[in-house]
Amino acid sequence: MKPESLTIIGTISSPWKSAEGMPIQPTGAMGVKGRVDINEEYRPGLFDLAGFSRIILIYLFHQSTGYDLTVTPFLDTRPHGVFATRAPRRPSQIGLSVVRLLSVDGSGIEIADIDILDGTPILDIKPYIPEIDSYPGEKTGWLPEAGSMATSRADRRFADR
Repeated sequence: MKPESLTIIGTISSPWKSAEGMPIQPTGAMGVKGRVDINEEYRPGLFDLAGFSRIILIYLFHQSTGYDLTVTPFLDTRPHGVFATRAPRRPSQIGLSVVRLLSVDGSGIEIADIDILDGTPILDIKPYIPEIDSYPGEKTGWLPEAGSMATSRADRRFADR
């Protein structure tokens, strides 16, 4: 595999048909349900996933084109380097979300707390493991001054130009 090639393993379904007004992080989408349908050849990879309460979804920002290296993120009015944000217009257009796993069936998974646009291609699923994925108390750069991700919604600032 060449480093620049990625495999789409399925598709995410959600109630979010437009990015505008969508929560910008899973904490702002508490209880919102969705589904990840896995392509048939990758379904055996779901084995033993049901034992986890949260999973990490890695996906493509498929409606995003182009990028800016300096952006004004949803949470702030000041510009920051794109790598200091979670803005969707990125050089590699890869997103990630930690969502609640509700159930696993033969063709995919039911999830909650989904902040992902309907029809998004999924690249990978990883189990969320608090012991290694959580670092409470760490520095969070410019975010403490910016406001709450839990109540923020997307606007048109990253729409195609």
